[in-house]
Amino acid sequence: MARKKKKKKYRLFWFFVWMQFLLMILVVGGVAYYYYGGYGKQIADMKDEAVQFVRSSNENTFRSSQTSVVFDKNGEKITTLKGEKDVYYLDYEQMPVDVGAAIVSIEDKKFYQHKGIDYKAIIRAIKAMIENGEVTQGGSTITQQLSRTVFLNQDKTWERKVEEMFIATELEKKYNKNQILEFYINNIYFGNGYYGIQAASIGYFNKEVSQLDLSQIAFLCAIPNNPTLYDPLTNIENTLGRRDRILKNMYEDGKISESAMYLAKAEEIELKRPETEKNNYVETYTYYCAIRLLMEQDGFTFRTEFNSKEDKEAYQKNYSNMYEQCQKRLYTAGYRIYTSMDLEAQTQLQQAIDDKLKDFTEVNEEGVYKLQGAGVCIDNETGYVCAIVGGRSQDFDGYTLNRAYQSYRQPGSAIKPLIVYTPILERGYTPDSIVVDQAIEDGPSNADGVYSGEMTLRTALAKSKNSVAWQLFEEVTPKVGLSYLKAMNFSKLAVEDERLTSSLGGLTNGASPVEMAAAYATLENDGDYRMPTCIVKITDAQGNVVVSTTQEAEKIYKTTAARMVTNMMQTVIQEGTGRGLGVSNMPSAGKTGTTNDNKDGWFAGYTPYYTASIWVGFDMPEKLPGLTGSSYPGEIWHTFMENRHQGLAPVEFLPYVQADTYEKELDLQRETQEQGEDSPESPDNGDGDVLQENSSPGDGELQDG
Repeated sequence: MARKKKKKKYRLFWFFVWMQFLLMILVVGGVAYYYYGGYGKQIADMKDEAVQFVRSSNENTFRSSQTSVVFDKNGEKITTLKGEKDVYYLDYEQMPVDVGAAIVSIEDKKFYQHKGIDYKAIIRAIKAMIENGEVTQGGSTITQQLSRTVFLNQDKTWERKVEEMFIATELEKKYNKNQILEFYINNIYFGNGYYGIQAASIGYFNKEVSQLDLSQIAFLCAIPNNPTLYDPLTNIENTLGRRDRILKNMYEDGKISESAMYLAKAEEIELKRPETEKNNYVETYTYYCAIRLLMEQDGFTFRTEFNSKEDKEAYQKNYSNMYEQCQKRLYTAGYRIYTSMDLEAQTQLQQAIDDKLKDFTEVNEEGVYKLQGAGVCIDNETGYVCAIVGGRSQDFDGYTLNRAYQSYRQPGSAIKPLIVYTPILERGYTPDSIVVDQAIEDGPSNADGVYSGEMTLRTALAKSKNSVAWQLFEEVTPKVGLSYLKAMNFSKLAVEDERLTSSLGGLTNGASPVEMAAAYATLENDGDYRMPTCIVKITDAQGNVVVSTTQEAEKIYKTTAARMVTNMMQTVIQEGTGRGLGVSNMPSAGKTGTTNDNKDGWFAGYTPYYTASIWVGFDMPEKLPGLTGSSYPGEIWHTFMENRHQGLAPVEFLPYVQADTYEKELDLQRETQEQGEDSPESPDNGDGDVLQENSSPGDGELQDG
């Protein structure tokens, strides 16, 4: 019986050999057909391309997919970016000898003998398949596998296979065997996002490969042949089985002793993956800012206004393409990304939002809390974002919507200081100017339903009088009022927003918490706008600066007007709609915002140290009884800012000039303008449609106070 099985086994073997021989003849015939059938030039072009690929390559070509690392403001690591590849590159001399021996024994026994292509490898693979009952060796050499991993894709076409062979031949001419093996081991995929033996070692054993023993090394080297089949997390028995075959091969190749083989096979493998803490909202905002910074460095010009629908569509296409390219670079170029993120402030902001909304436990179909909150904090000294929270804490795999910069909601009366009161203060008004709170035909009603007649501008803002804001906005004109938002890069403005309802926050698409925080920080900064970002600099793995930010300020509001509105918003907190929300023993300024039917609540404000904006509402707008700017958003703001200012010495806001001095300043500005110099009048960036991206639904209704 045994003799019959053996005879049958060898008969099967020779059948495969003859079949392979026949296939080789067919391949040769096919190549001849393609060549004489007009494909000769195509093949020649592929060879030329292969030569060019290798000729232009250097050692850095094989290091180009290294893990990028993100650091906080103190230089502490926040996270690593695991995109397509997670690579920690090792030179050949840094690798344990067993790594190379294991890879060669299982993947390409003739590696040190062939010139890039092993014509006997296919037959050897078939023989191994018969002996082991499965495919245990591949037909491609290590050099061929490296060729397609680095220079080509994984498409299984004859064109790719031919070019792969050309590249492999050229690589063998340019690099020595140890270099090729080094490149290969650092670029192959070990499953679960790990590229390279070092990344795999850290990912599966939480230690560097130099600390692994023989059994662990063979275990890792079992994975690349089929990262799904030999995935240690889901198919560890398969991984162990292939580990044992690798150890057997190493023994047969004279690389290890028999006793070492048996000891390694007997060893129990225990995975120890490193604990990772995901900073969901910090990470997504960091990646967003970094990618846009790289886009800008590559010459991309960001726009918010367009001449036509076709113009906008073309821009969006270019934006998406460039964003994707820079995103891939960010994840694979081995960058070191230094941010302004303060993880203590981040924890404080997240905790304030979570605690205040903890009683709202209803979730949607996806299990996400229906009532949400978001917040942003900017360090006024630097202008950088130091904390950003895009939603309530929940345990989810992957990243969730970051409402702090990806959602746009109507801001309610929180918009008034930005497009009504500060602009009107630039035009001769003062906090003591008298205005009339009165009913307006076809105009808005006040939130309290009361019209109080004559009052100061300060009181009108403190009580958030809608009728006054409407009249003042009409005087400023919607076009001019919105031009301030355009100058501060509010990205969702539409031509339809040039209407009086915008004075109450009735924007078509709304604003994001990041945009609101940056605008309020502009008021605190004497009217000078700084683009919100958390990226301080990006370097390569060697520490060379790739790109850095300087936070250059752009004058948006006149200094006197900014200081006046700051003083007026102190009154909002002392005796107006934000009463009692100020920071203890610290001058505070801020404004509430509530939309119709209590669908959105906002509070935005600042001290001399920090600016923060808070939004609370539903992702799909719906009424929440009791939601006002001074309720949940204001209380979150107060709690967070109280914690953030612990131990900080009180600092007063800079004073503004009195009315008579202000009039002299205006006369001087008019005189300067008449002399032909730049006017300090309000910024105007023109008209046009606005790019819509990542917008959350708005309710499109009139806003109240």
